[in-house]
Order: sequence, then structure tokens, then C-alpha cells
Amino acid sequence: MRIFWKNILAVLLLVGGLYYMSQSNLLIAGQSQKVIANELTWSVQRLVSKESWVEQGDYLPLNVSYQLLAGAPSTQQRFLSVGLSSVKRAKGSYLIPTLQSLFSQSSPEERSSMVVVVLLADFDVSWRVSTVTEIKTAFALELKQGQLVVLHVPQEMYPPYTGLKRNYNDLPERVSFRSKQNLDYSFLILYSASLGQYYLQIEDDVFSAKNFLSTIKRRVAEQEAKKTTWAMLEFSALGYIGKLYKSAQLPLLARFLFLFYQEMPCDWLMGRFRDLMTQKEPILFKPSLFQHMGTFSSFQGTYNKLKDKDFEEQYTNPPAEVYTDMSSYKKHFPKLAWDAGEDFFWGRSPEKGNHLTVVFGGPTLVTGIMVETGSGGKDLLESAQVEIGHDVITTEKDRSCKEFQTVGTFKNGLFEIQEMDKKYTSASSCLRIQITAAQKDWLIITKIRISTKLRTSTNQA
Repeated sequence: MRIFWKNILAVLLLVGGLYYMSQSNLLIAGQSQKVIANELTWSVQRLVSKESWVEQGDYLPLNVSYQLLAGAPSTQQRFLSVGLSSVKRAKGSYLIPTLQSLFSQSSPEERSSMVVVVLLADFDVSWRVSTVTEIKTAFALELKQGQLVVLHVPQEMYPPYTGLKRNYNDLPERVSFRSKQNLDYSFLILYSASLGQYYLQIEDDVFSAKNFLSTIKRRVAEQEAKKTTWAMLEFSALGYIGKLYKSAQLPLLARFLFLFYQEMPCDWLMGRFRDLMTQKEPILFKPSLFQHMGTFSSFQGTYNKLKDKDFEEQYTNPPAEVYTDMSSYKKHFPKLAWDAGEDFFWGRSPEKGNHLTVVFGGPTLVTGIMVETGSGGKDLLESAQVEIGHDVITTEKDRSCKEFQTVGTFKNGLFEIQEMDKKYTSASSCLRIQITAAQKDWLIITKIRISTKLRTSTNQA
């Protein structure tokens, strides 16, 4: 009988202990005994990259404990891993729209070739719980298919990031913010090292271009074919957005960010890393594949209007033929200024009366025109006017329109007009850039972009 009661007591103690342990997870560390929603986490080991020399011999050990909040990475390496870190913002939240853009702008084949890794780097447990709940609701399929992983690194893994030296005379709050951000990226990059052949760093407030992964894959193939050294390819000119690395170099990059986390902002450190990896110049591709969407910064909710002028979400001009009587340099033909992409028209010194004429595939109601010229402040179009035309005619040399009307002139190599349809209500068949004065410099037309409106039931967009 005594043995029976001892067994009963042991069971009760065991159950009580388990209950106490489960309830302790409901408490916020360092706060009063306030109960919040339970954060379901479990420890996860990162896959170790065997391609990096620092990992092969466990040199420069960087031991980090990760908590897996949602999803699970596939054991099969993808082409691309995409990493972003997110913290609680004083104003606004852009994480869910950023993830929606990444997946919606990708085809099923592209999504199967990538994994998105989100580091929730805020130590507010309730914020993490609510954010994970949102992610699980919005991206259940992506989580199930191993296309999305959500992580957290406990605060005890971080070295001090307050009371640091004030390089560049930054405010203490700013120093703490950017120093912790470097650590966040270090841990994120280290975890992602073996998940893909290449790694793309973005921020948690960006919009993605259509089929960005296919574009990146094509650019990587072109770069590898050149047989030149590269450490970082840039698909946006902004901050730490759209920066691509070879995954074999990520363990080294993670340690670099960790070692110098308090010295300077992450986008400055990445430039130093690129130099150390013997890439002499930045390799920036245009148009940009990612655009900053946020209005308020993650640092104290300050207003941030930063935009990438070279971003084109999925721009396509209407079908058209392009003609010019200016001499093209090499293969920089006039049609390149009309088509989406980074190529451009490059012509020798234009004379007064020269033209570049776009003949639309059909009558088009034009609502806006934007023309950019020059490169690095050189080869700008100095004197010209923009015209729209009607009634297409064909000559022995090319096609044009019978009559034109001027809609404006260039200023500092740029022309832009919007809401044209309020004044020019009929459809146009041509757009012409007419040179009004000769210039000695050559001419680069980098892009011609128009916006259009539907005409009755005809779709000309």
C-alpha cells in the first residue's frame, strides 16, 4: 500500500513539474507575471556549409542558437535563398506585403527554386506571436512546401549593442540600432548559408519586380560566363536591398558583419566586404528588381521617402516600331530605348532636324510620356521637343505620321508629362523626338516610357 501511494505521489510531482514548465513559457522575461499568448518555438540546427573554408575546419566559430517559429527548410538546396530581418516598428508594418510581393511576383517554378528566410529580430514576445500568426494565416502553403521559414535568435546570443562608441558622431540610439541590425543580418546570413546556391539580401519593406528570380538567374549566368571575380551583384541601388552573394561566401560574410558590427552601417560594411573579396567595382544591374515601399523607417518611425528611380515593376510599352535618321553607335539601336531593360540608344552628334520616331502598332490614347537621356551627366539631349502624331504614312525609308503637334520640350536632358489625355483627347499613332538645335556631344536616350488608357473596348495598354 505504501509503495502504491509513493507511485501516486511521483506521478503527481511529474505532472506538476511539466505543468509549471509549460506555464513558464507564457511569461515575458524581465516583466511582471503577465500572461501572453504562448510562443511555440523549438531549437533548430542550421545546415553547415562545407563549401566555405571557415566551416570546413570550424575556424572562427560563430555559435548561434536558433528558434524555429514557423516552417521548415527543405533538405534539398534551392537555387536562391532570400533573407530579410524584421523588427517591431513604431509606425506601419510592411512585412506581410513584402512577402506577398515576393511570392505573387514569382511563377510556381520560380517559387519552387527559392526559400525565403525571415528573422523576427525583435525581443517583444507578443509582437512575435502576432506576427507569426499573421504569417501562418497568409502563407500556409508556402510554409508547408518549404518555401518560407521564420526564425528568431534569443537575446542572450547578442553581444552588447548599447553604450558603444559613437563613430561618425551618430546619436547613441542610432549607433545601437545599426549595430544590432548588423548582428541580425549576421545571424540571418549564417543560417541561410546552405539553403541555396545564391543568397539575396532584402529588407522587410520592399516590392519585387515580376519574375525577379528568372532575371537574377539570367544575370548570374551572364556574369559567370565572363570568368571574372565577383562577390556581390546588386539588383537595387538602395541600402541593403537586392544584394546577391554566392552562398559559399556567406559564412565569411556573417563573421565579417559580426566582428565589425559596431563600426558602421551594414550597407557600408558590405562595400568593404566586396573590396576585400577583390571585386574592384560595384556591379549594378538596371532596371532595379526591388523598390522600397515603406513610408516610415524601422528606426524610431522616422519618415522615409527613399525610392529607387531605376525600378520597373513589370513595365512594357505598347508594340511599336522605332525609326531614326541619326547614326547609331555599334549595336545601340533606337528600339533599345523603347524596350524594357538596361540597353539604350546611342547616336552620334545630332543635327537640327534629326528625329527619333515611334510608330505605334495601333491608335493609342497616350496619358503620359517620360524620356530620359544621358549617362553620368554626359551625352544629354540638349535641345529637342516631343510631339505626338496622327495618320501613319509609309515612305521608302521608314514610316511616320502625316501631322504632328508639340506637347513639350526637354529640360536638362529630361522630358516628362502626365495627364495628357485631359488636353489631347484623341488617340495618337506616333511619338516623335525632334532635335531643335545641333550639339557636339553624342546622344544617349536611356528610356522612353509612355502610359496609356483604354479606348472603348480596345486594350492598348
